[in-house]
This record gives sequence, C-alpha cells and structure tokens, in this order.
Amino acid sequence: PARGSKFLTDTDALTGKSFDLGSVPTLTMIIPAYNETVIPSSAFLRDGALREDAMNQNPDGQVGVGDPTLPPVGDGVNSNLAFIVSQFPDEWIFLAEMLHEKGLTDDPSSHRLYKEFMLHALTSEAEDEVRIWAMLRTQSVGRTVVGALQYGNALAALPAIRQYYAQRPEKRIPEDHMEVILCHQTYGNTDGDPENDKAVRMLLSRNANSSVFLVFDLTPTSGVQVKNLVDEFLTKNGGYGVGAFKYASVKCRWNPTHQDVEVVAVLPRKFPLRLGSGDCKTQGKACNQLNGLRFATGHYCQALDCNMGVFIGEGFKVPYVLRTFMPMDRKNRTAPKCRYLGFREYIFTGREGTVGKCHASAEWTFGTIYQRFLSGMGTRMHYGHPDFVDGFWVRNRGGMSKSSPVVNLSEDIFAGYNVRMREENSPHVDCLEFEKGRESTFNSASNFFSKISGGSIAVIRSRDNHLLCERIGLAHGWSFYFTSVAFYLSNLFIDMSIYLYVLLFIAFTLADIDLAKLHELGSTFQTEWIMSMGMFSLFPQLLEMVLEFGALKAFREVFGMLPAATFFFIFQNKNIASALRNGIATGIAKYFFTGRPMANQHQTWRDIYVTYWKTHFKPAFALMTAYIIYQVLVHQTFQGALPMVLIIFSFSSWLLTPIIFSPFPRWPLIEQDIKEFSAFLNGTAGKDEDELGEVVKRGASGKVRTLWECGLANEISTFLDTTIWFSTMIVVLRIAGVCYMLLVIPAEILDFLWIFILVWTINLAIIRLYLIAGQNNLLLHAQTVVWLLAIPMGKLVLGSRAVSPTVATRLPELVISFVVFAYFLGLAKDVVLTLNRALLDLRVLSGGSRTIAERHHNQFVRKCFLYFQVHQFDMAEAYFIMIANTLASLLLMVIDRLFFNVHTWWLLNREMGRTAFDGQYLAKSPPQMESDQLRDGTSLGTNSELGLGEEDSFQYNPPNNSHPAARTMAAGAPRRFYTTGIEAPAAAARVP
Repeated sequence: PARGSKFLTDTDALTGKSFDLGSVPTLTMIIPAYNETVIPSSAFLRDGALREDAMNQNPDGQVGVGDPTLPPVGDGVNSNLAFIVSQFPDEWIFLAEMLHEKGLTDDPSSHRLYKEFMLHALTSEAEDEVRIWAMLRTQSVGRTVVGALQYGNALAALPAIRQYYAQRPEKRIPEDHMEVILCHQTYGNTDGDPENDKAVRMLLSRNANSSVFLVFDLTPTSGVQVKNLVDEFLTKNGGYGVGAFKYASVKCRWNPTHQDVEVVAVLPRKFPLRLGSGDCKTQGKACNQLNGLRFATGHYCQALDCNMGVFIGEGFKVPYVLRTFMPMDRKNRTAPKCRYLGFREYIFTGREGTVGKCHASAEWTFGTIYQRFLSGMGTRMHYGHPDFVDGFWVRNRGGMSKSSPVVNLSEDIFAGYNVRMREENSPHVDCLEFEKGRESTFNSASNFFSKISGGSIAVIRSRDNHLLCERIGLAHGWSFYFTSVAFYLSNLFIDMSIYLYVLLFIAFTLADIDLAKLHELGSTFQTEWIMSMGMFSLFPQLLEMVLEFGALKAFREVFGMLPAATFFFIFQNKNIASALRNGIATGIAKYFFTGRPMANQHQTWRDIYVTYWKTHFKPAFALMTAYIIYQVLVHQTFQGALPMVLIIFSFSSWLLTPIIFSPFPRWPLIEQDIKEFSAFLNGTAGKDEDELGEVVKRGASGKVRTLWECGLANEISTFLDTTIWFSTMIVVLRIAGVCYMLLVIPAEILDFLWIFILVWTINLAIIRLYLIAGQNNLLLHAQTVVWLLAIPMGKLVLGSRAVSPTVATRLPELVISFVVFAYFLGLAKDVVLTLNRALLDLRVLSGGSRTIAERHHNQFVRKCFLYFQVHQFDMAEAYFIMIANTLASLLLMVIDRLFFNVHTWWLLNREMGRTAFDGQYLAKSPPQMESDQLRDGTSLGTNSELGLGEEDSFQYNPPNNSHPAARTMAAGAPRRFYTTGIEAPAAAARVP
C-alpha cells in the first residue's frame, strides 16, 4: 500500500475474498531492440576456443587478412558455451538430466550433453533447448522477453484471474491486464540479421499462449515476406492495394494455427521512424520506444532494456507497487501522485567475473543507495529504465525519451527533466527488484562510462537544463547539480589536479623550494598523500551493505574487492574525465556501442590501443614525463624528493589495467597479439592521399585498420569538430605556457633546444624522401634512429658542454629540453592547423564548396601529421605500449602457471580457475561440480556407467533422420572437436 494508506485484506489483497480485478492496473511492458542477439546461435555457442577466434574478425569472414576491425568471438581457449556452463555448472547438470527424462538425449551426463552439442550430434529439438538455456543466462533479448512475461505468469496464478479468463477462452491470459511489446526495429528488414528474425519467431512460438506482441517498422527496405504480410492484412481489413503505405508501424502476434506471425494492427506514417540524415538522425532507441508506445493499451507503461530479467516472485509485487500512482483510498483521482516510479535493480552480471562485480557494485550504489536517498530528499528524477510511467501522461508528452540527435544522447534522462519542470514527482520504492545486466568485459565497460560521461556534457548544453536552472532557485540548484552532472565534473577536476600536483612540485624545485622549506612553512605538501578521499568513499557503501546483508558479507565483499576496484575505478575515472574533456572541446556527445559481450571475450592489443590511446595512454605518458622531469631536477639539485606513490600508481594503472583485466594470459594468445599489433603498427592501409575520405569514415566509426589511420583520423576530426574559437583559445593558452617556460626554465637548459631543432631538420629531409620513395617503413623508422643521435650531434651545436663532464650529468638538460622542444613543436602544429581551419571557414563563407575545402584541409593535415612528428611520436609510444603489454602478460602467465590459475580464478570464476593451465574447460572432464560428486559417490553413476572413457571420446550411433554431420561421424570419418582439436576416431567409446 502507498504510504499512509490503510490496507484492507478482503478487497486490497490479490487473493482477498472481495478482490476486484479492476483494482489491478493494466501495464504495457515495451522492449526496444535493434539488432541485438535474441537467442544465441549454435555457431556462437560452439565458437571461441580456436586461436583465430581470439583475433579481430573481418566483416567478409576472412581470418588474418583484409579488414580485421570486428571484435573477437571468444577467448581462444574455451568455447562460449563452456564459459556459460562454468558460471552455472549445477544448472547445466540439471538440464542434462531434464533432457534425458524428456527423451531428448540418451544419457543424463552433462559432459556428454556438451560433447554431443559440440559435435552436432544432438537432435534439433535438444539443440534448441540448449540455446534457450544459454539465452536465459546471457544478456539477450529473449531473456528480457521471458523475464517480462513472468509478471503475466504471476497474474495467471491468481484464482480471480483464472476465473476471469475461463469465461473468455478467446483471450490469452492475461492480455487484458498486461502485455509485452517487443519493438524489433530491424525485423524483416534487409539491414537486419536473418538469424535474429528466425530467433524472434522461435521466441514468439514458444510463448504463443502468453500476452506478447511484436512491433516492427515497415520501410522501403523491408523484406518481401514482411511486405506481403502487411499487404494481405490491409487488403483484407481496409481495402487498400498492394504497397499502399511507404512507412508504417506494424503490430503482430503469433498464430499457432499457421505457425507464423500475423498482423493485428497497422499504423501508417508519412515519415520514417528516424528523421534527419547522417549524424543528425534522431535517436534510434527513443524512436523505437515511441513505435511501441503507439500500440500500448496499459494505464501504465514500462520500457525495458534488452539486458534485463524478472523473478516471478517479483511479479506478484507489481500490482501493489503500481497502486503507488493512484492509491486505492485516494478520493481525488483526477491525477496520480507521481508520473515515474523507480525501484531497485539486481545486477545479475556480477557473477560474470571481476569486471562484472565492479560494474555491479557501481550500479548498485547508484541505482539503489543513491536513488532511495534522493527519493527521500524529494529530488529524485527518472534516470533510466525500467521505471514505471503514467501511460496517459507519457503519450501526451512525446514519449518516454527525447530523441534529438547529439543533444539527447542520454535519451531517457530527459524524461526526468520533463517531470521536474512540471513540478511532478518521480519517487523510488525499495520493495520491488528487477534484474539488469551490465558490461562485464573491460573494454565494453569503458565504452559505457565514456557514453554516459559524454552524455552529461550534452545534458549541460540542452534547452531542458537551461530552463530548469533558470527557474529552480539557488537552494534547489545545489541539489539539482548533485543529482545531475556533479559526479562527472568532480572526476574531471580530480584528474586535472593530478597534473597540477606534479607541475607544482616542478615549480617548487625550479624556485629552489625543497621539502625542508615546505616543512618550515607548515605546508601539507611536505608529506606524501597516501590516503585519498577515494578510500573514505568506501564507508557509505560498507554501511549500506551491513544494513542489507550483514556485517560478514559486507566486509568480505567490500574489502575483498578493494584491489580490483582500485585498479578498475582509477582507470574508469580517467575515462570519465577524458570523455568530458572531449565533449567540452567538440560540443559533441558521441555514442559508444558496447555490445555487452561475455566476460571471457579476449581483449586484443589492437582493440586496447584504439580504445585508450588518446584517453589514457597519451595522458599517462604526459604524467610520466612530468614525474621524470621532477625527479631529475631534484636529483640534480640534491634536494629531498617525494616518491609520489599515487602518481606512479595512476599512470601505471592507465597503462596496464586493460592487460590485468584481460582473461587467459597464455603464450599462444600473447604471441598472436604481438603479431597482430605489429601488423597494426606497420600497416600501410590509408596512407595514400586518395584514401583520406576512407580514413575519416573509419575514424568516425572506430574501425581503423592501422596506427596511421588511427592517428590521422583523430587529427582531422580534432580540427574539424572543434570550433575555431575553441581552437584559438587552446593556442592562446599554449602560448601562455611557452611564455611561462621561457621565464622559469634556466637559459642553460634552453640552449639544448638547438640540438633537437637540428635533428628535426634532418628528419624533415628523411620525411620528404619517405614520401618520394613510396612511403617505405624503413625510412619512417630511420627517423627514430636519428633522434637517438641527438647526444653525439650535441657536440656540433654546443661543443664539449653538451657532454661535459659526463652524458649522465647532462641528462636532465637533455630530457627537459626535449620535452620543451616537443611542446614547441606541438604548438607550432596547432597554430598552423588552426590558421588552416580559419581559411577553410573563410572559403565556405565566401561561397566556396565545403566538400572541396574540407578535402584540401585534410590533405594539409596529412602533411603536418608527418612533418610535425605526430605519427612518429605515436609510433614510439605504441611500441612502448607493446613492450609493457608483453611484460605484463608474461608476468600474469607465470603467476597463473605457478599459482594454480589464480589470475583466471580471480578474473572469471572458480570453475575456470580449477581447469588445468593448458587445458580447456569441459574438454576432457565434466564440470568440476560433477567431478566432485563423482569422487564423493553422490553422482548418477560411475565413469564407466556414464560411458566416459579415459580419453573421453565416443562413437555416436544416430538414427536415420539425424543431423548429416552426426551420420558422417558415425560412418567412421574422423571428427575434430570444435573446441579442443582432439580427434574423435570412429573406434572410440560408445554412447549407450
């Protein structure tokens, strides 16, 4: 009951004697989907164990050649199904027993079920059961649909509901009280995936008696089958001709008689679902929600992301929770008490390893602790799905999300703004909890944090934010700041303070202020800062967990996860700061596709570099360089130096954390990554001038093929996306930095600049030769060697002073002057390209073609990219990253080898950790849980009774109508295990 309402058992309880079905609010649950996985395919479940599965994949299906820009399809050690089983070994054992009892398999052994699936030896019905089992344990559309239907199943269990529908046999239980609408944007479209279309039909057929509907978008690119369905419906019901409408929203359901979907409603449209073109198209998710909302019949609506689920027990609570909108005893029923209603979320991906636990912890803190606190303060807003919303209200305000391009990247947040501007309420209740998945691989988690951080910049620029800040008042303004973008801006300020801290000590050293003088002044800078505020932020979460789960579990979870969370969140806080900085510079909030892969997916070094080279690696090199300068200055002046442990830990974390969170450090995978990353560094794709258009396109989509494309695309986008005024401001600030350097750095250090100017002029000649000679990589690498000749060339410029008394003594001058030279070179490049960008704008304003002007601008950027040593510095940093990755991976490999897979156990799960270092899970033995049962004598039988031989290979004797692959194996042809590479000869052990 709502707060303050009196609960009457006879009328208010769902099982009360005088319970009226009219007191159950009707609910429409909308699930927008684009092209996400509906049901995992058999091929996907079998993939993952081959070395090439851990490589970047090609869109054309070729391995190792062509265009390797797609992510890997597995970990290169275990099949994807094996990893899912490792998370749920007990449920896999139960599935094997259940399928055996149903007569779908000949043996109750879970290990045999896995092997027969991998060898295509199962019947199609049994294989579908395995796919459904996997679907319910991954982040899939099917899991979300089945979860949403649990509310219908809960209602169907009520006596009053059963009695109501017994009198109406033509209706599906309980379609008058709830419905699930799957809005599949690409269903039946040539842009979609045919396998997903089959999976949608399979999902609908298995839930044909449930209240689930399919809504799709009819467009000119829709397939023939879909168009025929719509034309048939329109001809029969409206008298329209074939192809009467170009665009339409179509609602369907499953017809058990025809075993296919049937159209139940068509809503014609004049315009496509997404308006605009190019980067200015409206947001797809918000438009897809609106597509389903047009057919919603419920008093209340709910949008579910395609990574959610529901416990059936929670379904029984939903009618009570919905009464919060309009309590039973409320006399004035003209308007509900609130417009949005939030509730708790259980992050089920917390079981998928350490990354999943870290992300689940952050989501629980925000989605539960933070939300109920803000609700108690009366300042909570709608932050995302799966909040309930007043259906009438949302239909009259344009939908559940705003869809303007760029500005509304975080589309669902603006519904909360809408509520707040109309002085309505969005409370939170703690008695209901739905499942939700989060990113469980390191790269996808980073992309998620980048997306929401960039979205916060778009929020600040939005009209909604402007109007709200104007009218909310000063006192509420502080609350509003902390409920919107405060977290992200705080991370940016903390990130800036890290650099300022080191630069401040460099300034102290140049001003001859050592630690002793700081001590005399009583400054806190005299001592090392070890305990940061981040450590104290543990305690609110710890206390909340003590209240919810008890002290023992709270201390175990919080302090047990402390090492992993430290690395993870130091890295992600930098991610947030970098995304904010980029959003401020460009004014553009970029969408990052996460894909939500499973936690065991291999993170290739190429993907790691492309994802983090600008956000983490370059800042790490800058911070490391500043730290080195501080140390060499202090050692030259013989002053005491702070070790700056937190600074070292910060730039080390930015460089190495992606490798620490990469699964399965095995030499074959390390060797493969070294080869692939080397090919990425030295590749020639995109180097020709006529490929500039392709380079820009690939840079925008994040599918660059080489280091050259990666850096050049960034240079082009930086000076095209950033306004001329912001670029000018950056140049002015950098000039101010030059003036400061000239004032504080001693002249004897600045004299060494002439050495590097001489080296640079030599490199200019080599660059020219490089371009003339067809861009030979040998000439490109020769420039690195020339930089190493700076010390002997110093004698030509400064005489003996350059190396006197020793080179080691002059090393501080050489290091500092090289850093200053690199800064000057970067400033010169920025000045030249900013002027060139200004020329581009003038050409366009004077009536010139923007396309031609941008092409000329890009050609000029390409030349500066080489002549100002941008690519050469990128190359040097990338090789440093490769060496660091190799050393870190080898160390983790040795740790795993010597300490019984401790890294794999820590990163993934216990089952994977107990597998042999050079083995594959389920390759030669059943799940560890079943093995324990066998040893304890509690299993279904012994190895021989289960037909498990020493090598655990077997001969399958299929019926005549079985799969062709199974008949081939039975005929005696050697069959290679898809995951192990072990031959299964025809004379192997048998299946009873």
